[in-house]
Amino acid sequence: MFENQEIDLTVYFIPIFILLIAIEVGINLKRKLKLYELKDSIACISMGLGVVLIGIFTKVLYFYIFSFLFQYKLFSLENNWWMWVLLIFADDFSFYWHHRMSHHIRILWAAHVQHHSSQKLNFSVALRQSWGEPFYKFLFYMWMPIVGFEPLHIIMMQAISLIYQFFQHTDLVYKLGFLELFMNTPSHHRVHHAVQAKYLDRNHAGIFIIWDKMFGTFVAEDDDIKPVYGITNNINSHNPLYIASHEYTNIFSDIKKTKGLINKFKLIFYPPGWSPDGNHQTSESIREKFYKDHL
Repeated sequence: MFENQEIDLTVYFIPIFILLIAIEVGINLKRKLKLYELKDSIACISMGLGVVLIGIFTKVLYFYIFSFLFQYKLFSLENNWWMWVLLIFADDFSFYWHHRMSHHIRILWAAHVQHHSSQKLNFSVALRQSWGEPFYKFLFYMWMPIVGFEPLHIIMMQAISLIYQFFQHTDLVYKLGFLELFMNTPSHHRVHHAVQAKYLDRNHAGIFIIWDKMFGTFVAEDDDIKPVYGITNNINSHNPLYIASHEYTNIFSDIKKTKGLINKFKLIFYPPGWSPDGNHQTSESIREKFYKDHL
């Protein structure tokens, strides 16, 4: 019988998360780094608590969907060391495409933007998880039980990935030597949270940065360009309900004032920043302009 608490490994790491936040806060105060803002951190923690509550339902939903698909598995994968090696790469590959598409399809961005809306980067921001993503994220993992991965193992690996990614949300760790070549690191993830044109929508990795290098979305952190965090149009709100809903509201507003059914659909499914008048402010158009101006 499925027991949600048995596979929600993140629960066991909560004391470690709290300890690391406390240590980072202490360093921040001692060095006067301005890494934290109280209202922002409260908002991040509130978003995290909301995800825990949503997860009570969605993790059960995932398990039963994956279990249904598992009946039609193509292969029988034994529970041994090489299965877990395959699983971590399969999970991370799925996460990469889920994460990348969440930056390039506006209705998905409406959910994911919640994580990026803080103008800080610290361990509390790792808790600023989306309230919308749990309702669609499973779609990117549905191939895994069909291949033969056990549903329980898939959900466990998703939790392991989330735990690993917590440690990437910091400004205090510089670069990690040879690990920068193949692992996602704080340096790589700072790029992902930055709003400068060079960094925009880059480094979608979960655990391994290899996917970004393979699929052309990798940019290394430039020592001359200190990352600035947030989104291109910051919301300047610490209200969790507004953080969770503001981009859905923006989409609805844009649809209402746009003529033509095709354009309305494009506002939903085209990249964030796409405009029916051709005055696009997508990450691609911003990046193209940046490189054109710096040739």
